Amino acid sequence: MTRTFFSLLLCSLSPGIAEDTSLPPALRPHFTPPAEFAGDFGDFRSPLLFNDGSKVITPADWARRRDEILKTWHGLMGEWPELITKPEIETLESVKLENFTRHRIRFLWTPTQKTTGYLFIPDKATEGKRPAVLTVYYEPETAAGLGNEHRDFAYQLARRGFVTLSIGTTEASEAKEYSLYWPSIEKATVQPLSMLAYAAANAWHVLASRPEVDPERIGITGHSFGGKWSMFASCLFDKFACAAWSDPGIVFDTRPSVNYWEPWYLGYHPKPWRERAVPSESNPMRGLYPKLLEQGRDLHELHALMAPRPFLVSGGSEDAPSRWRALNHSIEVNRLLGAENRVAMHNRPEHAPNPESNEVIYTFFEHFLRP
Repeated sequence: MTRTFFSLLLCSLSPGIAEDTSLPPALRPHFTPPAEFAGDFGDFRSPLLFNDGSKVITPADWARRRDEILKTWHGLMGEWPELITKPEIETLESVKLENFTRHRIRFLWTPTQKTTGYLFIPDKATEGKRPAVLTVYYEPETAAGLGNEHRDFAYQLARRGFVTLSIGTTEASEAKEYSLYWPSIEKATVQPLSMLAYAAANAWHVLASRPEVDPERIGITGHSFGGKWSMFASCLFDKFACAAWSDPGIVFDTRPSVNYWEPWYLGYHPKPWRERAVPSESNPMRGLYPKLLEQGRDLHELHALMAPRPFLVSGGSEDAPSRWRALNHSIEVNRLLGAENRVAMHNRPEHAPNPESNEVIYTFFEHFLRP
């Protein structure tokens, strides 16, 4: 599931990622924290400390620390089933649109469950390997351009020449269960948010299997629920070359929408589920989530696993500029590895994406997944 530090470092210098650290003007301001948060690490425990308290000094130390973080989190959340590395893909429908063709496809995203999504193949894609982006959400139609126009990430990126795949938890969302439960919703052994990351890793293999796609240039993005999903997927599965997370709530918080305590994220427990609400004395959090808080863990440890791969936080109401306190830790890890301009945040007042925030996402992918 993991690669060595040296292959991770090469990832930042490979054809899949822009080789220099220069940034286009549209992106440049978003890779620097505001002055008030520069060098502010908040109360987060540094990911450059081993579990025993010893310090990470060298890149080789980080390779061992990175493995420690991964093993710790997988140990807490539950181990994934074996990845589906040779997917069998069924095409249900193909429709020619604009400068691409949209295919409705079906494939296994868990060992026992199939999903249906939309695969966009740009015209003349056979003339060379193309970059690709996986999009994740409550259902696949929205990102495919069949829902909210400002959340149509797969559609818009396909117009820009990317191969894209839009997936979502349609049936679970309709049942208000939202997530994936392995091996069953009655007795899940993997936290649902981690299981979503596993499904995204299998979808990566779907994209990588396409003759039009360069496997070294596959990114991932999603908004809100999809932001959480894309964050966990890119952090836990390092074959995603880069990622853009739209307002997921990038650290634990008590804001109602930063609700990692819910049973479909990191607070799984058998039904009947707790009432959906901010935890209180009468409606306490359950499952793994309170244990993570007791251990002093937070999601900045997972962010650090991205290094030296680039990521963008498209922040809205749930991820304000103060989130730089967490992101500064990832900047420090990248600096240890000799990588600059790998951590970015753009901010807007509202939770919902808008044309400006989306343009930053698209420019981010165009820059970091360019040939």
